[in-house]
Amino acid sequence: MADNRTPRDVVTRDKTSRYVYVPPSTLPDPTPEPGYKFRWVATHVLGKSDATNVSKKMREGWEPVKAADHAELMLHANSNGNVEVGGLMLCKAPVEFVDARNTYYQNQAEMQMESVDNNLMRQSDPRMPLFNERKSSTSFGKGVK
Repeated sequence: MADNRTPRDVVTRDKTSRYVYVPPSTLPDPTPEPGYKFRWVATHVLGKSDATNVSKKMREGWEPVKAADHAELMLHANSNGNVEVGGLMLCKAPVEFVDARNTYYQNQAEMQMESVDNNLMRQSDPRMPLFNERKSSTSFGKGVK
């Protein structure tokens, strides 16, 4: 009976026949445009219009993406022709603007950290120095009896 079986090392499975499930994204990805970055801007929060946020983003330089410019997003067009999904409107801005904005906020964060460090070291006393170590650690219980 054992003579009728095919040896395992002879039988192989085709790996391309396996299907791998990937859950769909909640927000669709637009086709990339050279020179532009995309961002989803909140137009509604908890069912209420958030015109202040939209106005702020428009003043920052973000502009709404028209569904006509992105055929793959036509199903998500609102009454103005903009791409909107679940209270979020797709906007775009030039890459140079986004890079300049990121640099600005990175500099702001660095200046704040430097200010905190300077304030901490100003209060340091040579008899009892304060150490400025930016490190965290996690420890678990050690042999509690």
